[in-house]
Amino acid sequence: MAERLFALSLGFGALILLAQAAGAAPRCAPRAVVLEQLADRYGENRRSVGIAANNMVMELFVNSDSQSWTITITTPQGQTCLLASGSGFEALTDPLPAKGSPV
Repeated sequence: MAERLFALSLGFGALILLAQAAGAAPRCAPRAVVLEQLADRYGENRRSVGIAANNMVMELFVNSDSQSWTITITTPQGQTCLLASGSGFEALTDPLPAKGSPV
Protein backbone atom coordinates (compact mmCIF):
# COMPACT_ATOMS: atom_id res chain seq x y z
CA MET A 1 0.00 0.00 0.00
CA ALA A 2 2.76 2.43 0.94
CA GLU A 3 4.59 1.64 -2.31
CA ARG A 4 1.46 2.33 -4.35
CA LEU A 5 0.89 5.67 -2.60
CA PHE A 6 4.52 6.60 -3.19
CA ALA A 7 4.21 5.75 -6.88
CA LEU A 8 0.98 7.75 -7.13
CA SER A 9 2.60 10.73 -5.43
CA LEU A 10 5.45 10.67 -7.95
CA GLY A 11 2.98 10.58 -10.81
CA PHE A 12 0.90 13.40 -9.31
CA GLY A 13 4.05 15.44 -8.75
CA ALA A 14 4.92 15.05 -12.41
CA LEU A 15 1.43 16.17 -13.40
CA ILE A 16 1.75 19.25 -11.21
CA LEU A 17 5.07 20.14 -12.78
CA LEU A 18 3.67 19.66 -16.27
CA ALA A 19 0.71 21.90 -15.49
CA GLN A 20 2.99 24.61 -14.13
CA ALA A 21 5.37 24.32 -17.09
CA ALA A 22 2.49 24.69 -19.53
CA GLY A 23 1.33 27.83 -17.76
CA ALA A 24 -1.98 26.24 -16.87
CA ALA A 25 -3.89 28.15 -14.25
CA PRO A 26 -5.78 25.76 -11.98
CA ARG A 27 -9.38 26.62 -11.14
CA CYS A 28 -9.87 27.11 -7.40
CA ALA A 29 -12.81 27.51 -5.01
CA PRO A 30 -13.58 26.83 -1.36
CA ARG A 31 -13.15 23.11 -0.59
CA ALA A 32 -16.83 22.50 0.18
CA VAL A 33 -17.89 23.92 -3.20
CA VAL A 34 -15.41 21.78 -5.15
CA LEU A 35 -16.30 18.56 -3.29
CA GLU A 36 -20.02 19.17 -3.81
CA GLN A 37 -19.54 19.65 -7.56
CA LEU A 38 -17.32 16.59 -7.90
CA ALA A 39 -19.93 14.47 -6.11
CA ASP A 40 -23.10 15.96 -7.64
CA ARG A 41 -21.96 16.67 -11.19
CA TYR A 42 -19.49 13.82 -11.75
CA GLY A 43 -20.35 11.24 -9.07
CA GLU A 44 -16.72 11.19 -7.94
CA ASN A 45 -15.57 10.10 -4.49
CA ARG A 46 -12.16 10.44 -2.87
CA ARG A 47 -9.95 7.41 -3.54
CA SER A 48 -6.55 8.58 -2.28
CA VAL A 49 -4.93 11.42 -0.40
CA GLY A 50 -1.39 12.62 0.24
CA ILE A 51 0.56 15.56 1.59
CA ALA A 52 2.23 17.68 -1.09
CA ALA A 53 4.72 20.54 -0.87
CA ASN A 54 3.95 23.52 1.38
CA ASN A 55 1.50 21.48 3.52
CA MET A 56 -0.99 21.18 0.68
CA VAL A 57 -3.25 18.14 0.44
CA MET A 58 -3.42 16.26 -2.88
CA GLU A 59 -6.50 14.12 -3.51
CA LEU A 60 -7.69 11.82 -6.26
CA PHE A 61 -11.45 11.58 -6.86
CA VAL A 62 -12.92 8.81 -9.03
CA ASN A 63 -16.30 7.69 -10.38
CA SER A 64 -15.99 3.89 -10.53
CA ASP A 65 -18.87 3.55 -12.99
CA SER A 66 -17.88 6.16 -15.59
CA GLN A 67 -14.14 5.89 -14.78
CA SER A 68 -13.80 9.69 -14.67
CA TRP A 69 -11.14 11.09 -12.32
CA THR A 70 -10.02 14.42 -10.92
CA ILE A 71 -6.85 15.44 -9.09
CA THR A 72 -7.15 18.34 -6.65
CA ILE A 73 -4.80 20.18 -4.34
CA THR A 74 -6.04 21.99 -1.22
CA THR A 75 -4.11 24.84 0.35
CA PRO A 76 -3.77 25.33 4.12
CA GLN A 77 -6.22 28.24 3.68
CA GLY A 78 -8.96 25.86 2.45
CA GLN A 79 -8.90 26.69 -1.26
CA THR A 80 -9.17 23.58 -3.44
CA CYS A 81 -7.78 23.73 -6.96
CA LEU A 82 -8.44 21.38 -9.87
CA LEU A 83 -5.13 20.21 -11.32
CA ALA A 84 -6.12 17.53 -13.79
CA SER A 85 -9.09 15.41 -14.83
CA GLY A 86 -9.79 12.70 -17.32
CA SER A 87 -11.40 9.38 -18.11
CA GLY A 88 -10.48 5.73 -18.21
CA PHE A 89 -9.39 5.43 -14.57
CA GLU A 90 -8.16 1.98 -13.62
CA ALA A 91 -6.83 1.05 -10.19
CA LEU A 92 -3.67 -1.05 -10.40
CA THR A 93 -2.15 -3.32 -7.82
CA ASP A 94 0.87 -4.34 -9.88
CA PRO A 95 4.17 -3.83 -8.06
CA LEU A 96 6.58 -1.41 -9.69
CA PRO A 97 9.76 -2.93 -11.12
CA ALA A 98 12.86 -2.68 -8.92
CA LYS A 99 15.32 0.07 -9.74
CA GLY A 100 17.50 -1.03 -12.64
CA SER A 101 15.19 -3.89 -13.66
CA PRO A 102 14.06 -4.11 -17.27
CA VAL A 103 10.45 -3.07 -17.72
